[in-house]
Formats: sequence, C-alpha cells, structure tokens
Amino acid sequence: MKAAIFESFGQPSEVLTCGEADKPEPGKGEVRIKTGLASIHNHDLILVEGNYGYRPELPAIGGSEAMGVVDALGEGVSGFEIGQRIATSFTQGTWAEYFTVKADYVVPLPDAISDKTAAQMLSMPLSALFAIDALGAEEGDWILQSAATGAVAKVVSMVGKARGIGVINLVRRQSAIDELNELGITNAVSTEKEDWEDRVHEILDGNRIKGVIDGVGGKLAGQMLHLIDDKGVFLSFGAMSGEPLELSPNDLILKQSVVKGFWLGKMLETMPPQRLHGFIKELVELLAEGTVTLQTGEIFSLDEVADAATAAREKGKAGKILLKP
Repeated sequence: MKAAIFESFGQPSEVLTCGEADKPEPGKGEVRIKTGLASIHNHDLILVEGNYGYRPELPAIGGSEAMGVVDALGEGVSGFEIGQRIATSFTQGTWAEYFTVKADYVVPLPDAISDKTAAQMLSMPLSALFAIDALGAEEGDWILQSAATGAVAKVVSMVGKARGIGVINLVRRQSAIDELNELGITNAVSTEKEDWEDRVHEILDGNRIKGVIDGVGGKLAGQMLHLIDDKGVFLSFGAMSGEPLELSPNDLILKQSVVKGFWLGKMLETMPPQRLHGFIKELVELLAEGTVTLQTGEIFSLDEVADAATAAREKGKAGKILLKP
C-alpha cells in the first residue's frame, strides 16, 4: 500500500516521502481502516522531527488521525460493520491507504458530519473539551487563552459560547482578530498592542479569570498568570514561542495558583473508556448540530506529502491541511 514514510527524524518536508508499506493486519481489539482523509496536526510534524513525547521505531508512517471506512475487524471486536464510515484518532500511521487502531478509539459517523470535518474532529476538539473540564469552568466563568487562532482554541471559544462561559482570545496579530470574528468568535485581543492587558480588563468588566489555557509559553505565560483569579488553574499545552514559562513566584504563591501540564494523549493512558466515550458523544452532537465548526485548508495526495507538511506550518492558513490517499 501507499504510505507517507520517514526513515530518519528531521524536517518533515525533507524526510517524508511517499513509498510502499505492508498492509497492516488488525490485532486483538483492533480495527483496520481504509483511509478516506487524514489530518496533519502540528504534533504529527513534531513527531517526525523527533521532538515529541515519544519516538516511534523507524522507518515509520506518519499521522495520528483520519476518517475512512472499516475494512477488517480484529479478534474480539464487535459493534462495527465492514464498510462503515468512521472517524478515529490517537493512533499511529494514518498517512497511508490503510492503518489499524484500537476499537475504543473508533467513532461511527452520522451523515450530518462531512468527511472533511470527520478527518479532524477528535484530537484537537476533544482536547478543547477536556481542557475546559480541567479548568472546572462553568456558566458565568471566564477563561483566558493564547494561540487563539489554533484549532483547540477555536473549539474552546465555540463550546464556551454555547455553555455561557466567557472566553478571551489572545492573538499575536491584529489581523487575526478579523479572522476570528468571521467565525463568530469575539473577545479577541492582540498582544501586539502594549495596552492589551487593559483591554482584557475592559472585556471582563469586573469579572475574574477562572482559568488559563496557554499554548505559547515564554513571557506571555507569566502575563496571563498575573491576570488569573485566586486559586485559578493554568494549563500549559504548548510552547509556540519556543521559550520556557516565565512565571512569577508571587503570582504562584500569593494567588495559590495551580499550574498543570496538559496532554490528552497521556491522559488517555489511564482514562476509563466510558469517560472518553461520554466526551466523544457530546462532541459528535456539537458537530452534527453546527455548534462547533472546523475549518479545512488544502487537500494533498500522499505523493505530495512534503508539500503538505510545508503547507501545514504556514501561518494564516484557511484551516487544517488534509491528506487523501
């Protein structure tokens, strides 16, 4: 079968090539999927670079999320039909014509969810739902988040709006505010302006920030922590700045702030399946009814995987870059 393969770690556009690989056989508790569309996430590219939380054995096939149809069932798997349309994530090797995945991570798709949405509906959107849950945010609370044009942050904003949770969205470009407004996402603030913190207080109008979701790190992380309420929760799930968190001991000690690392993949290792399935059920409903919408950029073939990896890193892209076998 065709697959996007890397035989060494390095720049994705340089080490990823389209080649031939053996068609995988599903093991016990697994399902084999015939790929329809696969997404390219930032963490997929970091994995190819060798800088993620684990390193796969080489040569390896890239990709961790896709949609497609059930092609074969492993031992002990029931509840699925051959040819059934599904979405899945939290696996390895989705940038291929076929791949295998644990049956617990396979989600049957309603007709109301398109292929383009299905190919990216789990990893980032589920991270958003679990992040809101980790903050304990409820109706009337406020969340402050950075990297607000990212896939996770957009879903946080949409879900927050539906639940009556205020969300303030920090961006690095003034032009990004218009991009978010076009999606119906408001309360965007550009950190390009020196008085951005004043603008945050203006939006809050006397309310306090219950929690922070930070994907940038560096100096901005400390500035966000300074704005948080007493006993607030600070979630760190990325470091786009490439810099360590610059957090003030005064803010940590005097506010009794709680700082947590957030990685859904690690959480899934010990999460009861029924808890995951509850969040997936909610997400499917949000997507089917249009409360949450996901944006798609260009679609590339496996032969164009190097170009696709480059496109996935471009700033200001229209949406998620996808691969089609």
